[in-house]
Amino acid sequence: MIIRTWRGWTRAADAADYEAYLMRTGFAEYTATPGNRGAYFTRRDAGERAEFFLITMWDSWEAVKAFAGEDPSVAVFYPEDDRFLVGKELTVDHYELFASTEDGPRPPDAARAPAP
Repeated sequence: MIIRTWRGWTRAADAADYEAYLMRTGFAEYTATPGNRGAYFTRRDAGERAEFFLITMWDSWEAVKAFAGEDPSVAVFYPEDDRFLVGKELTVDHYELFASTEDGPRPPDAARAPAP
C-alpha cells in the first residue's frame, strides 16, 4: 500500500470554510478514485493559522496516478484553494506501508513496489 501526504495552511478564521470545501472537492475525488483505500483529513488549529494534513492510502502507484496524474509527486489543487490557503506544499510525500495493525507485518523478503 502507498501512503500519500500533503499539508496546507489557512487563516484560523477560514478553517471551517476550507474544511467544508475540502470535503466537497479533495475528499470526494480521493475516495471516488478506484484503488483508494482510505483518507484521513486532519486539522490542527495553532494561533492565527490552521494546518491541514491529508493522508490517503492507495492500492498501487497506478491508483495514485489515476488520482494525481503522471507525476504523482505534484500536489493536486482545486479552483478555490488559493482563496483559502496562506501556505501550501506544492509537492506531496509518498511512503510504502510495510506493516500495520490491520494487516500484520509483511515478511522481510516481500518485494516492494518500485516508486514511479
